[in-house]
Amino acid sequence: MREVKIYDTTLRDGSQGEGISFSVMDKIKIAKKLDSFGVHYIEGGWPGSNPKDMEFFKQAKRLKFKNSKVVGFGSTRRPKISPSEDENLKALLKSGVKIAAIFGKTWDMHVTDILKVSLHENLKMISDTVGFLKSKNLQVFYDAEHFFDGYKNNKEYALETLWSAVNAGCDAIVLCDTNGGMLTHELGAIVRAVASECQQVTLGIHTHNDSGLAVANTITAVEAGADIVQGTINGYGERCGNADLCAIIPNLQLKMGIRCVQESKLKELTDVSRYVNEISNMKPQDNQPFTGRSAFAHKGGVHINAVMKRPSSYEHTAPESVGNHRRILVSELSGKTSIILRAKEMELDLTKEDPKTKRILKLIQAMENQGYHFEAADGSFELLLKKALKKYKSFFTLEGFKVSIVKREDNALVSEAIIKLTVNKKEEHTAAEGDGPVNALDNALRKALTKFYPSLSKMRLSDFKVRVLDEKAGTAAKVRVLIQSEDEESSWGTVGVSENIIEASWQALVDSVEYKLLKDKN
Repeated sequence: MREVKIYDTTLRDGSQGEGISFSVMDKIKIAKKLDSFGVHYIEGGWPGSNPKDMEFFKQAKRLKFKNSKVVGFGSTRRPKISPSEDENLKALLKSGVKIAAIFGKTWDMHVTDILKVSLHENLKMISDTVGFLKSKNLQVFYDAEHFFDGYKNNKEYALETLWSAVNAGCDAIVLCDTNGGMLTHELGAIVRAVASECQQVTLGIHTHNDSGLAVANTITAVEAGADIVQGTINGYGERCGNADLCAIIPNLQLKMGIRCVQESKLKELTDVSRYVNEISNMKPQDNQPFTGRSAFAHKGGVHINAVMKRPSSYEHTAPESVGNHRRILVSELSGKTSIILRAKEMELDLTKEDPKTKRILKLIQAMENQGYHFEAADGSFELLLKKALKKYKSFFTLEGFKVSIVKREDNALVSEAIIKLTVNKKEEHTAAEGDGPVNALDNALRKALTKFYPSLSKMRLSDFKVRVLDEKAGTAAKVRVLIQSEDEESSWGTVGVSENIIEASWQALVDSVEYKLLKDKN
């Protein structure tokens, strides 16, 4: 089996994505996760650019990586000085890394118009830097920045920059589509030409996603001869991001027979993706290939029926191969099959011929016509199903609630909720304040129920979304409220719909609490 080396640059290039800011501890955590997953190289950052990256390398030296080698990033020496005088190169050596990735200018326009040096001086900067680092016993990867644009503009000079690095002793050349604008057929032809020209050195590929082609371009480059793949987890990176390793690795390994990580480790891919999402504080992309929550989610009735008979009918690969799982969504489009499958998960006996199944389907269709959305509200759906089958006993009964919002003289807004409910024939009458009316309701409801159900203290609301269903109706429009809740073990969604946002929120809130109590009881 052919093998390619995976070079992860989440900690350096990925951190340049909008909205991402890693602490040193964040970077250490991600590096440990990547090492456990089995990537070959982890680019930790640019030691000469900021104190945070230098601190990372200092701490990384104390760690024992089992699978990965840590790489320091830097640039060629500055013009008209020797490498030994360059502060960035000094910092790179001080970081203690054994491998350095050095980028240099390949596009003649960048050399003359951006760097403002002669073409000859740029070649010297490349060869001097690579030679200097090799003399210090470092392994050196040369990142040919803007290589493809440079090749198209001035092929001879672009190749000359590569030879400057090769002749100085670099261990690998990485061809970079820095602007992310290359079309796949163009990139493949250029990589093949370079592979033929530079047979004595290992080739790598580094692509950006500005044309939506980073993954395709990377795979094409591997077909054309690249043996090192650079990318980031979840495709994080500047502008439109870098090539997404979470799509590249399974495509190469599962579909092309090219080994990237150990076969057993591939099943950890979804976990790695979501771990990096969490540490990055970035919202996961549900429709992300392979690892997204919706990657193997089925909603259409025809699809569900077929995939339950033969998964490959609507799944390009087994979700378990990348650590993901199949999800059957419930909606007015799903038909009876999805209801039967969900009922089976809850150990409820339903069949297609059962009149109750048809009745539940009609109920779901009617409610979704009103604006309910059960595919995002698994908690509400389970409650609906059990109530329809008379398999549910309520944990409390609401007698009424009142919500007030008062604006004080100092412009401060104070929200208060008063709730009266009955639990086990005992009446509870409580009041609580909150940051807003929904928060006040949540606080009052918990205050009333926690003495009866202590486990509610371990539950929290993790997300709250409001959607106006008919904007033409203005302030009289129906709204849909989706609440995501979680405890120490799992998370679940609930939904409410009403012309009154407080009532819609209350419906979703009550479902959230009732689902938690039902889950604990089971």
